Amino acid sequence: MMDGKTMPCFSWGRVYWSSYTFAKWKKVPLHFTGGGPFIKHGKQQERKQKPASKDPAPATKPKGRVATKTKAKARVKSRGAPKAEAEDEDEAAADTDEAEKKKPSASGGRGVTPDPDPASLPAQNPETVRHDGEWYWLMKAEPESRFEGGVDVRFSIDDLRACTKPEGWDGIRNYAARNNLRAMNAGDKAFFYHSNCKTPGIVGTMEIVREHSEDKSARRPGTPYYDPQSTRDKPRWSLVHVEFRRKFAVPILLPELRDLGAAGGPLAQMQMIKQSRLSVSRVSGDEWRALCELADSKAKDAGLEHEDA
Repeated sequence: MMDGKTMPCFSWGRVYWSSYTFAKWKKVPLHFTGGGPFIKHGKQQERKQKPASKDPAPATKPKGRVATKTKAKARVKSRGAPKAEAEDEDEAAADTDEAEKKKPSASGGRGVTPDPDPASLPAQNPETVRHDGEWYWLMKAEPESRFEGGVDVRFSIDDLRACTKPEGWDGIRNYAARNNLRAMNAGDKAFFYHSNCKTPGIVGTMEIVREHSEDKSARRPGTPYYDPQSTRDKPRWSLVHVEFRRKFAVPILLPELRDLGAAGGPLAQMQMIKQSRLSVSRVSGDEWRALCELADSKAKDAGLEHEDA
């Protein structure tokens, strides 16, 4: 017997300080094992022994609104790659989509408003550098079906001719091609080039009628060429609006262009020949005239006439 307060209990080489007095003082139950009593305790038990708080639970912060997907469009009008723009056939789907576009976005300024009516856009953009005279260009689109992100991006010169208002040439996601778009002045002319098809070549001409503005399809999820890095505050991509002018009676095919682009040929310095993957390229005045004369000669030899707007 020691001092009447504690008693050492020896078991397996350990000392357990356990006595009824000590247990009573600690207000915890004693648990007996084969080697002697010990006091059971722990964080989980301590929590259970705490009295329930009478204070009301603090108000929880409401969660943010959960984003919902917009209704899928019934059908998408085809557009040439890298040109692509969606158009609805189902009016209900179009109304739903337009309503969703007007909702504010929480994605860092990527919210997209509906594309403006081309008639509401000025022909000239004050940011565009003015150049003397008429400049010429070559712009590519795909006349045969190809799906990009589930959307058919087909767009041909016949599609352009069927348009009843200026057509936005969107979907350009190459910086050199985009810079060419931004350099265009209203009134410039461009060759329409059928690309990525069985018979690629120049098939007609069009005119730039609205200078560059933002390509909002880059900020619209679900479009073929959506770019999450393009925002409302810092848009990356641009488009111009064009109108149909002429469909050649006989196309100028790619093999002919390559022959004319050989060393010493009239197209030896043509940007399209030197940078064949560029979707929007510059055409010099001499190159434009040489190609138009070739188109006229081919039509005459075939006994056909061009189809003008």
